[in-house]
Amino acid sequence: MSGGETEMTETDATRKEFIGRAIVVRGNDMDTDRIIPARYLRTVTFEHLGAHAFEDDRVGGGHPFDEERFQGASILLVNKNFGCGSSREHAPQALMRWGIDVFVGESFAEIFFGNCVALGLPCLKVSEADAATLMDAVEADPTIELTLDVAAGLIRFGDTSVEAFLPEGTRDQLVRGTWDALGELLQDREAISKTADRLPYITGF
Repeated sequence: MSGGETEMTETDATRKEFIGRAIVVRGNDMDTDRIIPARYLRTVTFEHLGAHAFEDDRVGGGHPFDEERFQGASILLVNKNFGCGSSREHAPQALMRWGIDVFVGESFAEIFFGNCVALGLPCLKVSEADAATLMDAVEADPTIELTLDVAAGLIRFGDTSVEAFLPEGTRDQLVRGTWDALGELLQDREAISKTADRLPYITGF
């Protein structure tokens, strides 16, 4: 079983607002080897990684990713230094393919954060107290929907609102839809072709 999809406003590229249910994975220093075991680094594509997210942690049973009440969730709530360890892109790829569209936590490892941004997956930072508030609320009632306003830096549910931090440059990329570097480049294929036609090491003369 896997997560669902958040409702995203604006175009596919922009990441201004997310509305969805959340899943809680508690624990500090959750490294990428726990998120996706190293044996899956041999895969040729990322396509089937979602089924193996947190696989070794799930062996003993009772993991949130296996709980029926959290199925369909698309927002992952975490604690401190999430995604530490090796720099494997497989970690956010696995979580994205399980169904996670956005992360909310106390802090994120720098390379994991960068890999997420490259996939259009916001990592919103909240205080320890606010992380506890969100986690407790979701565990008490997994059906509640969170509204994540990336542009305003706010997370809302019911009558509760908490502040969420993103570096200004990253927030601008997500809100404007310029996080996808390859997509931005390919928007002007004609100019790319003209430039390529002028390069002697491509044309041969």
